Amino acid sequence: MDVDEFRAKAREFLAANAPGSLGDRAPAEVLEEAKRFQAAAYDAGLAGITWPAEFGGQGRTAAEQQAYDAEAAHYDLPSSPFMVGMGMCGPTLLDLGTPEQKARYLPKLLRGDEIWCQLFSEPGAGSDVASLQTRAVREAGGASRSSEAESGGEWVINGQKVWTSGAQWSDFGALLARTDPDVPKHRGITMFIIDMHAPGVTVRPLRDMTGRAPFNEVYFDDVRIPADSVIGEVGGGWLAAVTMLGHERVSIGGSVRRGGDPLSYDNLVELARRHGRAEDPVVRGRLAEIYAQEKALGLFNSRLRQEAEAGSPPGARGSVSKLAGALLLWRAVDTAGLIAGPELAVWEPGDAAAEEMAIAINSTPASSIAGGSNQIQRNIIGERILGLPKEPQVDRDVPFRELKVGTQRPA
Repeated sequence: MDVDEFRAKAREFLAANAPGSLGDRAPAEVLEEAKRFQAAAYDAGLAGITWPAEFGGQGRTAAEQQAYDAEAAHYDLPSSPFMVGMGMCGPTLLDLGTPEQKARYLPKLLRGDEIWCQLFSEPGAGSDVASLQTRAVREAGGASRSSEAESGGEWVINGQKVWTSGAQWSDFGALLARTDPDVPKHRGITMFIIDMHAPGVTVRPLRDMTGRAPFNEVYFDDVRIPADSVIGEVGGGWLAAVTMLGHERVSIGGSVRRGGDPLSYDNLVELARRHGRAEDPVVRGRLAEIYAQEKALGLFNSRLRQEAEAGSPPGARGSVSKLAGALLLWRAVDTAGLIAGPELAVWEPGDAAAEEMAIAINSTPASSIAGGSNQIQRNIIGERILGLPKEPQVDRDVPFRELKVGTQRPA
C-alpha cells in the first residue's frame, strides 16, 4: 500500500468513525467515546502508524503518519486522553523498556484500553525536576535490572506529584522517584511504571481558570510496585526523563491542529469573515504569518519523525518544536484579539463558538509552561544546539541529602 492508498484508507475510516461535536457531553461520556474511536482506529490499522509491528504498531513510514494527520486535521477527534501515553510514555518504553514491558503495555496503550500519565513535577520541583523528593525504597536486595528480575521484591513509593495531566482517568503512569539521596540529584533518580489504581494512590483534581480540571495532584502513601517496574536502569532516571521530555516536546509542539481548534489558521480566517475583516490588510498579513508558521512547524516535525524512524532521536531539537508551538499559539491569540476585540471576552449566552474561543485563549499560558517553560527551552536550545556555555550550577556535584530544596533541609 503506497502513501496515496493509505491516505484514502484514512479518509474513508475517519468519515465513517469520527465522532461529531462532544463539547456538550459529560467527561465520562467523552472518555468512553475516545476509547471507542481509538479501538476502532487500532483495529483498522491506523494507530501506532510508525511503531514496530511486534508491539502493536503498523511499522509504516513517517510519510504515512503525515498523510493520516492531514486527514485527521479536518476533524475534532477525542484524542486528548491518549496524548501523554502515545506521545511521551509509549515512545520512551520503545526506547528504554524491556521486551516484556513493551509486549505487556504498548498494544493496550495503542488500542486505548489503558491510559497513561506522566508523574514528574512536584510542588518543590517544577522546572528543576531533578530536585524531586518523592522516594522509592527497595525492600529486597539488588540494584541492577537483572538482579531485580531474579530476586523479586518490591519498591515502596511515598511522595506527591502535581500538575499531572489526565491522572484522573489514567491506568498507569511513568513516575520519577528518588532512589539514592547520597549521590548528586541527577544521579539518584529512577523511573518506574506505577499502577494508578494501586492502594495508596490518591488523585485530586486542580481546577484552572477555564473552569475545567485537566490537571491533578497525586499522592503516594506506601504504594507498593513490583521490582520489574523500572524503566531503564536503577539510578538512570534522569536519562529516562530526558528521553521522555524530548518526546514530550515534539508531541506538544507538533500536535495536529484539529479542525475544532479555535486558534487554528482555518478558524481564524472564519473569525475574520464573521467580523467583516477578511479584507483588512493588517489582518490578512497576520493570518499569512499564522499560515506560514503552522506549515513550517508541521514540516519541521515531519522531519523529526523521519529522522527518528531512521534511528536519530529528536534530542534537544524537541525543544525547538515545543518553543515554536507555544509562540505560535500566542501569535494566534494576538491575531484573534486583533480581529474580534472585546467580543473575545463578552458574548451572547449559548454562543458555543465564542465560549470555546475563550477557553482556548485562557488555556494558552499553559503552553508556555507545560513540558518546560519557554525560558527552559531557550536554555536547552542555546546550550545543546548552539553550543553556548551552560549557566553555573553550584549544586551539580553535591549529594542530594545536603541540598536545601522544597521542604527538605540539609541533613
